[in-house]
Amino acid sequence: MFNALVMEKDEESGLASASVQQLSLDALPHGDVTVAVEYSTVNYKDGLCMSPKGGGLVRSYPHVPGIDYAGKVEASSDDRYKPGDKVVLTGWRVGEAHWGGYSQRANALADWLVPLPDGLDTRQAMAVGTAGFTAMLAVMALEDHGMTPEHGPVLVTGAAGGVGSVATAILGHLGYEVAAVTGRPETGDYLRSLGATTIVPRNELNETTKRPLESENWAGCVDAVGGEMLARVLGQMKYGASVAAVGLAGGAALPATVIPFLLRGVNLLGIDSVMQPYDNRVRAWQRVATDLPMDKLEAMVHPAALSDLPQLGADILKGQVKGRVVVDVNA
Repeated sequence: MFNALVMEKDEESGLASASVQQLSLDALPHGDVTVAVEYSTVNYKDGLCMSPKGGGLVRSYPHVPGIDYAGKVEASSDDRYKPGDKVVLTGWRVGEAHWGGYSQRANALADWLVPLPDGLDTRQAMAVGTAGFTAMLAVMALEDHGMTPEHGPVLVTGAAGGVGSVATAILGHLGYEVAAVTGRPETGDYLRSLGATTIVPRNELNETTKRPLESENWAGCVDAVGGEMLARVLGQMKYGASVAAVGLAGGAALPATVIPFLLRGVNLLGIDSVMQPYDNRVRAWQRVATDLPMDKLEAMVHPAALSDLPQLGADILKGQVKGRVVVDVNA
């Protein structure tokens, strides 16, 4: 028997609720590899999946959420993994369409797993999680498109959130001048401790302007907000610079013009972590192990247990979670 956070739908109301339950191994869906989960984390998608209507992501109930987990292989029918191997899983619609990591045991397809790189333990991997993995994919994409520290300051929007926090720490560690955008002035010291050199109040960027181009301010941008802020930022990018779009906290609509692309050669790079190919996953996790300062990572971490998850899910949807939550599923 093992513990898991299980979402069950009330047939009369059509709404789901969560509770920690004991399950047996035969309750798990089929998979090539059984993982003894050690840690998980809380992302915006997790908040949606734990909401009463499943955020439009959960396909069927009962359901175990948790889009990320890290742990130790307990059994495997695939030659790539053997008992005792440390592994990490993010994406592949695990925790949405498939049972996820808010559980002491999980079954996964071998193709979904990545060996944990040297230099990272399972707790650190979940301090990184999808948010940090996405942040590293964004930094890699910007670098692949020519961004270097010599080109000038890099903007990070939604900087106090999960993706933004890790992006700020990575960029600061790599020697970039980081301008961190936040709507919460009280997070200024926290962001500076991660490596931000400038704090940009959100109200300076969250309104559209009639001018398609403004002063060339930024050599790159990791954008977790989207919406009007992304439209505004596109007009402030330096010639040939790129924006890595990782989120839509400010909305999915993009009230922009094509002028920044045509007159300044600006690039808008879409970052998807869910279906990312295996080789790039391995590359990103190896970069995390070398380029994310672990002391800065630890400063972002807030511990939690399975029983804390329903409230944390509601909090993250309200923008009330700072940094990274690490869930000890065995606590």
